Parts: sequence; C-alpha cells; structure tokens
Amino acid sequence: MLITADKIFTGSKWLTNSTLEIADGKIVALHPEVLPGAVKYTGTLTAGFIDYHVNGGGGKLFNFQPETDTLTAMISAHAQFGTTALLPTLITDSADTMTKAADAVSQAIAEDSPGILGIHFEGPHLSVPKKGVHEASFVRPIGEQERAIFSRQDLGIKLVTLAPENVTNDDIQLLVSKQVKVSLGHSNASFERAQEAVSLGADGFTHLFNAMSPFTSREPGVLGSALAADDCWCGIILDGHHMHYSSAKIAHNAKPQGKLLIVTDAMSTIGSDQQGFEFFGVEVIKDGDKLATKEGTLAGSALDMITAVKNAVNHLQLPMEEALNMASLYPAQYLGVEDRMGSIESGKQADVIIFNEQFEVTQTFIQGQLVHQK
Repeated sequence: MLITADKIFTGSKWLTNSTLEIADGKIVALHPEVLPGAVKYTGTLTAGFIDYHVNGGGGKLFNFQPETDTLTAMISAHAQFGTTALLPTLITDSADTMTKAADAVSQAIAEDSPGILGIHFEGPHLSVPKKGVHEASFVRPIGEQERAIFSRQDLGIKLVTLAPENVTNDDIQLLVSKQVKVSLGHSNASFERAQEAVSLGADGFTHLFNAMSPFTSREPGVLGSALAADDCWCGIILDGHHMHYSSAKIAHNAKPQGKLLIVTDAMSTIGSDQQGFEFFGVEVIKDGDKLATKEGTLAGSALDMITAVKNAVNHLQLPMEEALNMASLYPAQYLGVEDRMGSIESGKQADVIIFNEQFEVTQTFIQGQLVHQK
C-alpha cells in the first residue's frame, strides 16, 4: 500500500512530495517522491498517538466492564481522535476486578488485539486525602493478591500509579524488579519521600499538578519532585480544567525536552453520546468538555488526544512538531516501545493518522489497517 499527504511529519522532520510504503502492518519505506498509484490524502500525516491513561471510551468504562469487548470499544472510540495505541486504565477497585481486568488485557495481547499495549493500574495504593473520585473503601496497602497480579508476565507493559508514602521501599523495588513502571500520583507525600521513590526506580508522575502535594517555598511536595526529577516523565491533561495552561507552560519549561507527555485520563464518554454515568455510587455529569461530580470534583476527563494536541499548539504556543511528539514519540520512549512505534520510520509499525487544519482526524491506520475514516 502506498499513501501520501500534503505534509508528513516523521517525528524529526517535515516532508512534502513523499510516499509512505506499507506492507504486512509495517512501514517498509519512506520514498522522497510521490510514487505512481499512491493514495493521496488531504492534510498532515504523522505517527499515531499513544495514550497510557485511558479509563474508557465508546460508552464503556473498564472498571465496570473489565473484558475484551470493552478494550475493542475503547480502541475504536479513541482511534477517531488519533490514538493508535493505549494502556487501558483501571481506577482503584477490588482485587477481583483487578484480576478480571488483567485477564482481559492478557487475552487481548495474546490475540494481538490492535492498539492494546498493556495495562495501567491507577491505584489502589493511593493517599486517601488525594484520592479524588477514587473509592476510598478500596484504597489499601499492597497485598499478596496485588503482588501476584503485578508479577504477571502476560500483561505487556505494566504501569502502576501509587502514593509512595503508603507503600514500602521493598514494595517499590519488587515492582521495578517485575518490570512494572512505577508512577507517583494521588499522593500527599513529602518532597523527600517522592525523591526516595524515584531513587528506588519510580520514573513517572501521574497527571501532573492534580491529586498531589503542591509546590510551596518550604515544601516542594510531589509536584516539586516531579519538576526536579530530570529523568522522570510527567503526564499532563490539557483540557483547560485539570490545570491552568500557564501552569502547563511552566512545567514544559521546567522539564527536559521529551519528559512532558500528553494523556487524556478519558472516561467512557469519548466516542459516544453519553452525557453522564454513575461511578461507585457517585453521579458524574458531562458539561461541555468537562466531567465532574455535582460537588465539582473532576472525574477523569472528556478529552481526546487530537484536542489535547490542538490545545498544546493554541494555548501553550508550542511548535506543532513538539505537540505531536508529546502525544506520540515521547510516550513511546516512556513506555519503551520507541523501537516499534511513535514515529514514521522504516521497520516500525504502520500506526499513522491524517488530520486537517481544524485538528480533525480524517484517517487512522493501526498496523496498516484503516480503522477510522471521517
């Protein structure tokens, strides 16, 4: 298959009058001319987005339907907005639900289900004061059941968000030894405790600024630790509700290039006409592009990746190439899959999207297959 577009961004440079050759789900070559027979698309072609914080989509929430059909619905929903790979995210829940979610992801990976890279457990080992909408009754220390789940080798990429003050050093070291990516979040920890967790192998911070002890003059908190840890990656939710755009700009200036990542923290409303849902007995209402309880507590987001990229360009005044890399190349590097996705290069998986000047995704290809066309 040969495809071309008005512009192609490879992850490092812009090309025009070029052709992408795809075969067997891979990028075979990038030719420096428009080849005969190439299908011409209008807009910008770039690598598909990688979202490692996705709670649901297509009207389904992973917590309440931890099964492969939900994963299929999530990929289908988010592909409409440029996501070609994701980590389905399980919010704080029971050990039984965690096991069911892990089994669903294991099955999806065994069947090479398009777009499913692994699993993100956001909790349950969190700080109650910083729990947000997470169900407090499920917040707990790491026990034997959780250790068994985190030790599984059939789950692809494993990511766990935890509060370092509520786990032991041995817990963190065990997770790292089992190839679990440890991300700090929903935490009221001191700067020193967060730094200690980083020294033990934690390398990420979950939804920067949100549900973490703040940065102050005498106590930098988890936020200060995130900004100071040059080797750690930080996810940001660029919907205009989770953080002020000026705060995001400051974080971008503070972090080394490549360490600030776009995520959605999206719930079930993406790719559906759902206007609300019940979350562990709490009503969550969609108000425009915002999801919150009646009390005003944010409950995930109604954000999609292409909108987040647009917001990075329009509100953070970032160059288009930086905004795109924050959604594709940098997450691939964080998750350790940059050898197979995240940019347009020969030999990589043919996960590509085309979007127009209005930041609408018009085509999405996963492993060379057209899965969305507007």
